[in-house]
Amino acid sequence: MAFWYLNAAAFIAAVGAVFHGYVGGRIYMGHINGSDLEDLTKSLSVVSWQVFTIWLGVSAGVLVCVSLDASLGLMVYPIIAVNALCALLFVFLGFTGHGQLLKLPGAYLTGATAGLAYLGVG
Repeated sequence: MAFWYLNAAAFIAAVGAVFHGYVGGRIYMGHINGSDLEDLTKSLSVVSWQVFTIWLGVSAGVLVCVSLDASLGLMVYPIIAVNALCALLFVFLGFTGHGQLLKLPGAYLTGATAGLAYLGVG
């Protein structure tokens, strides 16, 4: 059963990485490039966006590795923590003046990834 929980979490993270990096990145870049921000600010903004994409991809990879070799189980706990904290950040910011964040899939997908990963190692 742990194998399926971990791979379900990995699938969510992998799909999230592809969607966030490609589709979301194109939308985001359109907004950033069309703004009045300074060039350095635009560049740093894109870097921060893609760091999240990389994190999703690394999460997926680690979860698959652990699903295939249970002796690597400790590697999942930082993945659980960072996904849970991300979900909490989305929810906190959503309820404190940034309600549009609750309309995005970030909190739900990172929360699901953390929950399924926890079930997989629990």
